[in-house]
Amino acid sequence: MTRKPHRNGRGFFLGAMLGAGRRFLLGRGAGNPVLGALLGAVVGSAILYRINPGPWKRD
Repeated sequence: MTRKPHRNGRGFFLGAMLGAGRRFLLGRGAGNPVLGALLGAVVGSAILYRINPGPWKRD
């Protein structure tokens, strides 16, 4: 029996949305909102995809 790594598709999507929104606002202040949103989506989705364990009752 092998353990599955903590991966969660919903965390991936949520991280992309939260990261893009946050970095869009920060990037707008710096002068380039689109680049900030893209960078935030990538970083946020990577973090939440790996860290967020998903549902408690997994087999």
